[in-house]
Amino acid sequence: MDWKIGLTKKAAKQYQKLPKAVRDIVDVLMLELRKAGPIRGNWRNYSKLSDVRHHCHVKKGKPTYVVVWEVVDDQVRVVEVTYVGTHEKAPY
Repeated sequence: MDWKIGLTKKAAKQYQKLPKAVRDIVDVLMLELRKAGPIRGNWRNYSKLSDVRHHCHVKKGKPTYVVVWEVVDDQVRVVEVTYVGTHEKAPY
């Protein structure tokens, strides 16, 4: 059973401002979140920030781009991306 993936309004706006190459990588991450769930140890600098919050780097260098997501409901399998953007402004 697949996970449902959503973006907050803020994350959706941030996503639109990303360079196309980074958006493509975020799309791959969200597809993988949908198919395999929120624990993505195979992604660079992945870490579990709390019981429900996770993050990983989707592009290294300057600037480094980060995605932060939360498990909203593990029974219904819902994940919500809360931040997409540079490492310097990441909320963790």
